[in-house]
Amino acid sequence: MTGKAATLLLAPGRDKSLKRRHPWVFSGAVKRVLGDPQTGETVEVRVEGGPVLARAAYSPSSQIRARVWSFDERERIDAAFLRARVERALALRTMLPAARNTNAMRLVHGESDGLPGLIVDRYADVLVAQFLSAGAERWREALLDALVEFSGFETVYERSDAEVRALEGLPLRTGFARGNREARRCPIVEYGLNFRVDVEQGQKTGFFLDQRENRQRIRQLAAERSVLDAFCYTGGFSISALAGGAREVLSLDSSAAALAGARENLAANSLDAARISFEEADVFSHLRTLRDRARRYDLIILDPPKFAPTVAQAKNAARAYKDINLLAFKLLNPGGLLATFSCSGGVSAELFQSIVAGAALDAGADARIIERFGPAPDHPVALAFPEGDYLKGLLLVRA
Repeated sequence: MTGKAATLLLAPGRDKSLKRRHPWVFSGAVKRVLGDPQTGETVEVRVEGGPVLARAAYSPSSQIRARVWSFDERERIDAAFLRARVERALALRTMLPAARNTNAMRLVHGESDGLPGLIVDRYADVLVAQFLSAGAERWREALLDALVEFSGFETVYERSDAEVRALEGLPLRTGFARGNREARRCPIVEYGLNFRVDVEQGQKTGFFLDQRENRQRIRQLAAERSVLDAFCYTGGFSISALAGGAREVLSLDSSAAALAGARENLAANSLDAARISFEEADVFSHLRTLRDRARRYDLIILDPPKFAPTVAQAKNAARAYKDINLLAFKLLNPGGLLATFSCSGGVSAELFQSIVAGAALDAGADARIIERFGPAPDHPVALAFPEGDYLKGLLLVRA
């Protein structure tokens, strides 16, 4: 960027979150814009008459009007800056214990890695990237160059198809951004288990890497238990439970494509396929069917899709979470375990626990929390960015 930077002037008193190093500037905090910044351009953020508080990427179409690159007014936002941020993010992942147990990790986690709007997952020798903000989009080529350089992988598949792109005023885009090879079934290994990840058509970037350590925990708990895996997707929890010695596993999902992937993942491992069954069904209604049939399980996993992306959807999401957890308690044997999750950013950990407590009460179940779940360590959460802490879970035992 040349010449004098455009500036976002904040309304009086609207600088508190920036001073606490929160990386978002909402439209309601902006008093006026000085200059004519283009989408994704770097702007200075300040209160009139005050010092520069941050350098941020401007997004005129979004309620998040700017996303902070740096809180250091002396720092120049250019390709070298982004290259250093990518290098730092990838270096962190090499330090994590998971790097010894898998060849699939999140390499860049957006704001929490100082790269707002950029998500990058590694699946074997393929990177999957999402450019979800105006700033990440503007610097797309420089970011791709840095990713290829520091990862050593030549293939990058882009999955910039999330709804948040529309909120940023950006078109959806998918396809090879670097390299070109068959990437529908990337073979990955996770704690000795084999999975085939469809990075081109699968949910998110193809697999739920944030649940890696939680899948391993389920594997440790599953021995000799009858297991129900609701919303099983491509069978990550189911296959982990089977590998852990589960007596039987019932895997439910409404997506035929997801279940086809689950069967393919099962076939990739030397496991007893007779002990697992996959059923395509609406999970809500099928849980009721199982209840009416008086079915009971020793371990139930509830890992539903995102019911509430924002707080505005929390009320409706609360009803859905309560419904499935109430049914799970009714299906759970005494002494049984319920691993229940929420990936909804609009539902806090406190609200989620309250919902599950209400479900247990209505089900007449006496249950206790014995563990709490969170995202895998390759999904770090910046201390000043609680929005990044979206995945929460509880492990409960029924008395």
